[in-house]
Amino acid sequence: MKILVTGHSGFLGRNLIEALKSSGQEQHKIYTYDKSDSLDKLEEYAKDCDFVFHLAAVHRPDRKEEFLEVNLEFFQTLLTYLQKYHNPCPVLYTSSIQATQDTEYARSKRLAEEALVTHGRQNNSRTIIYRLTNTFGKWAKPCAHSVVATFCYLVARDQEITIQNPDTVMNFYYIDDVITSFLRHLEEEIPPGSDGYYRLEEDLLYRITIKELAEIITSFRLQRQGQYLPDVGDSLIKRLYSTYLSYLPLKELAVPLQVHSDSRGSFMEIFKTDNRGQFSLNITKPGIKKGEHYHNTKCERFLVLSGKAKIQLRRTDSEEITEYYLTGEEPRFLEIPPGITHNLINVGDTDLYTLIWANEVFEPLKADTYFCPVLGSI
Repeated sequence: MKILVTGHSGFLGRNLIEALKSSGQEQHKIYTYDKSDSLDKLEEYAKDCDFVFHLAAVHRPDRKEEFLEVNLEFFQTLLTYLQKYHNPCPVLYTSSIQATQDTEYARSKRLAEEALVTHGRQNNSRTIIYRLTNTFGKWAKPCAHSVVATFCYLVARDQEITIQNPDTVMNFYYIDDVITSFLRHLEEEIPPGSDGYYRLEEDLLYRITIKELAEIITSFRLQRQGQYLPDVGDSLIKRLYSTYLSYLPLKELAVPLQVHSDSRGSFMEIFKTDNRGQFSLNITKPGIKKGEHYHNTKCERFLVLSGKAKIQLRRTDSEEITEYYLTGEEPRFLEIPPGITHNLINVGDTDLYTLIWANEVFEPLKADTYFCPVLGSI
């Protein structure tokens, strides 16, 4: 399928182009058009394309006249070319929920909607008009019209966020949901809403106050510094965190870890969570035994990444010893219940790398760790 995408270098356009390239279902031929291209190029594409995604728009122009020039008149030029070559291909147009308002921007979007409806009727074309709300995700331009992009950009650079009207509730779509909805129109005819416009499903709409949004994005910076993982069980937080990371400078993606080293090897806490415990990496030298303790409440999982480990276990009220051998070549994790004293012995010739998950974050004043040699007596 030959697909024309206008505004391909904008937020929606970039994400759409990447999705089309990675769809894997069909090798699409993609025609891209931006404001730097000539109208001759637009006419050429309009003559040949099978589907149009019209995403080109201005939101905050230097001159108010640009609203009509870009949002309406340029679109009318594209529609005229389609009609000139009797091309009845479907046209997807991205309007805005603001189209009903009394602003120059809204008027330009509303008139463009009307132009497309007329075109569809005259050219016997399928017309698809999305009235989108705020959309967030990677590649939105910060300090322009996206509050999420602006907050992420500023927090990622340790700059202060300025909030006006913090209790204002805003609605958001996530970019991947929008693009997925767009792409469905390439495969099937989908009826619009009762008012003739397309929107995403209600469960894909996020509602949040400006204050809450700022607090969440600001917390990401502190979480990274403290090695904490965000609560990815919350889909909004998961997607905001992905967006936040996309605004970090590429040279600031690495976070140093504190390494506790001695002659036996080293230990470092890697990831902490508010409700999923903690992940650590234990490196043990050959022949060294670590551990020799039990926990009353804490439980753990041991996974050997590299090397050979013998792990001895004993109930604190028993002399019976159980042994496990774990290697990096045959991955399996071993769970350590509370009340079981245990050790970790490197029985190989190389350093032993063991990933350890504990069901709680380590707190020095509440370590829940009690020395008790496995081979000792009860």
